[in-house]
Amino acid sequence: MTASADCDVAVIGAGPAGASAARIAAAAGCRVLLLERGVLPRYKTCGGGLIGLSRSALPAGFAPPVRDRIDRFTFTLDGRLGRTWRARTPVVDLVYRDEFDAALTAAAVDAGAKLREGLTVSGLERAADGATVGIRTSEGEIHAKAVVGADGTSGRSGAYVGVRLDQVDLGLETEFAWPDASVGDWAGRVLVDWGPLPGSYGWVFPKGDALTVGVIAERGRGAATREYLAAFVERLGVGDAPELRSSGHLTRCRADGSPLFRGRVLVAGDAAGLLEPWTREGISYALRSGRLAGAAAVAVARADSDALDTATAGYAAAVEAEFGAEMRAGRRFHTAFSRRPAIFHAAIAGMPPAWGVFRRLVGGETSLESVASHRSVNLALQALSR
Repeated sequence: MTASADCDVAVIGAGPAGASAARIAAAAGCRVLLLERGVLPRYKTCGGGLIGLSRSALPAGFAPPVRDRIDRFTFTLDGRLGRTWRARTPVVDLVYRDEFDAALTAAAVDAGAKLREGLTVSGLERAADGATVGIRTSEGEIHAKAVVGADGTSGRSGAYVGVRLDQVDLGLETEFAWPDASVGDWAGRVLVDWGPLPGSYGWVFPKGDALTVGVIAERGRGAATREYLAAFVERLGVGDAPELRSSGHLTRCRADGSPLFRGRVLVAGDAAGLLEPWTREGISYALRSGRLAGAAAVAVARADSDALDTATAGYAAAVEAEFGAEMRAGRRFHTAFSRRPAIFHAAIAGMPPAWGVFRRLVGGETSLESVASHRSVNLALQALSR
């Protein structure tokens, strides 16, 4: 296959990573096609929490469609020993992903990207001359000088690149109609429940007219995870509210050293397995990696065969610098938390300094890497992981 390019950069998937990549590449003057399987706005299973790192990665002047702003956190240990802390200012914004993704995509279109919806990608193929990539779609083949795969953990791009994973978890989520957030004191407050299964926790996120209730645990414990969600809902007393939707999804974390590109195809966000291993927070990783992928795709699209290796290696180096140490620290926290959740709860719920660290983590004022580098925390993680 040898073909001329239909565009400079093709981006597969219009989630936070894809929309960010498309916007960056279009703003740099590239001809960008943003390919989306659904029709926006489309539902996406996600807690929808924007932490400090997410907010700082948004485009300048972008106003996310926020449903609630959170300044109170309640922590429980499998429904017991509850404690609520209040921050001085809101530290988490809550959004519906259908609204959020549609707004990000609109920003990419405003920057010059062309959106094609209702289009399913079935495969990728390198051109014989190495100058373009063929994208097989439900509406024919598209040729691009560079491709950003942001089509999620089960998409085609991750498989094409050969992304390797070392942690897979199952998340289950139900949304209940809750037109008055003052009932149950949910307005401005989230609940985090450290769960009964290794590495598990549950959450309640209020979104103005609904409560998002979910749990996550390691894959392979499907029945036990469903039981945890049912017990969690019953304890909360929200089960009699009208159920809007119920869904599940797998979260996948990349293995250290996993590929991030193949030829002219780069992967970002969930497609690359970029996810914080302890909390499984992914929106900030998607936004940030999308921006990096968009900038790298510009270099790839403009690179001849001699310069291609430099462009793709630059992307891998940028991702490692942004996320490598943070993900390794997240794995350490996840291992320790999986073995001793009660100690994590006792610290965060019962000790003001530990709560302060958690608040700064969520607010983007510090990082897991920075926290883990403290001698006392490093020693504690070592002891808890034994």
